[in-house]
Amino acid sequence: MQALLDAIATMAPSTDVQRIFHGRGARQPGCEHLVLDVFPPVLLLTSFAPLAEPEVAAIGEALARRWQAIAPGQPLRWVLQIRPSHGQAQTRLMAGSVPDPHVVTEQGARYLVHLLRGQNHGLFPDMAAGRAWVRRTVAAHTEPRRMRVLNLFAYTCAFSVVARLAGAGQVLNMDMSRAALAIGQQNHQLNGVAAGASFAAHDVFSSWGKIKRGGAYELIVVDPPSYQKGSFVATKDYARVMRRLPELLMPGGHALLCLNAPELGVDFLTGHMAEQAPDLQFVERVANPPAFADADEERSLKVLAYRAPAA
Repeated sequence: MQALLDAIATMAPSTDVQRIFHGRGARQPGCEHLVLDVFPPVLLLTSFAPLAEPEVAAIGEALARRWQAIAPGQPLRWVLQIRPSHGQAQTRLMAGSVPDPHVVTEQGARYLVHLLRGQNHGLFPDMAAGRAWVRRTVAAHTEPRRMRVLNLFAYTCAFSVVARLAGAGQVLNMDMSRAALAIGQQNHQLNGVAAGASFAAHDVFSSWGKIKRGGAYELIVVDPPSYQKGSFVATKDYARVMRRLPELLMPGGHALLCLNAPELGVDFLTGHMAEQAPDLQFVERVANPPAFADADEERSLKVLAYRAPAA
C-alpha cells in the first residue's frame, strides 16, 4: 500500500476529474486492487478487495495531511467504495460531504456525477482521451454543423456533450437505461448544448430500423459494457454491432470502438472488424491518458478509430 500513500503525499490540486493512483495498471506490486480518483471537491478511493480498518485509517490520515497542504481551510471530503469480486459493492462516506447536485468538469465540459450510489458514477475518467478524440474529429470536419453523430450505449451521454461542444449538428444517443439518459439530458443542459441532441431508450439490437431512418452518420461511437447480463456480452454481441457499421456510416465517416475488458486484447476488436466490416480502415488506437498507464496495454482500455472509404 506504500505506493498509494506515496501518490497521496505528492498529489497536486485539481479542478478537473483526474485519476491520482492507478493500481489496476499492475505497475505497483501489491496495490493492484486500489484506485484513487478526484471528482472535485471529493476524493474517491475504490478497492477491488476488502481493506482492513487499519489500512483505511492510514489512507484517511494520509489524505487529511495532504489535503491540509494543498487546500488549507477546505474540508476534506472522501468516499470509500469496496468492490469485492463476489458480493455487492459497499460505499461509505468517510469524511466531509458530497455536493448535491455534484457537478464536475473535464476540459471545460460539465457533468453530473453521483459517488454515493452504484458502481458507475456518471463519468468514466479513463475515457478522457476518447472524448478528446471525438472533440478533435468533429472540430476538424469541414462542416461540423452538418455532422450527424450516433452514440451507441450512450450511458450519460458524455460523448454527445463533447461532440455538440465541438460543433456537431445532431447527435442520437441510444441506451436501454432511461435513468442514464435522463442524466445525459441534464448534462447537455448544463453545457448549453441541448438543441440538436436526441435520446432513445431502446435496445440497440432491436432498433436498427430506427437508427437507419436517422440517415447515415459521419461519426459513430460504440462504447458498450463488456458484460451486462441480458443486455450485452462483448464476446458474442460486439460483432453484431460491427457488421452494421458500413451501412450506417457516410463515405469517409469515422467509427470509434471502445472496449474495457482486460481479458480481451486489441486483436479481439481488429479481428472481428476484419471479418464483419473489412472495408473500414483502421486509423489508430487512441492512447490512454498517462495516469492510466498499464503494465500490459493489452489488458487496458481499448479505443480504436476506423474510417469508411471515401465516395
